[in-house]
Amino acid sequence: MKNRRPQTGRDAAGAGAVLLSVNLLCAGAGAGLGALVGGVVPGLLVGFFIGFFLGIAVVANRFRDL
Repeated sequence: MKNRRPQTGRDAAGAGAVLLSVNLLCAGAGAGLGALVGGVVPGLLVGFFIGFFLGIAVVANRFRDL
């Protein structure tokens, strides 16, 4: 059995920072791609929603033992 260390507020803050970073990165990429085709706001919104779900997947994978 693996020894687990106690959870700290730092772990939760790290998970939140990763979630926010992935979300903002995808939203920025969506806005950039949207600017190329003439629809910044729709691209931003699509990137935001993709980033939200992708961020949850990344956090779930990265902080699996939390």
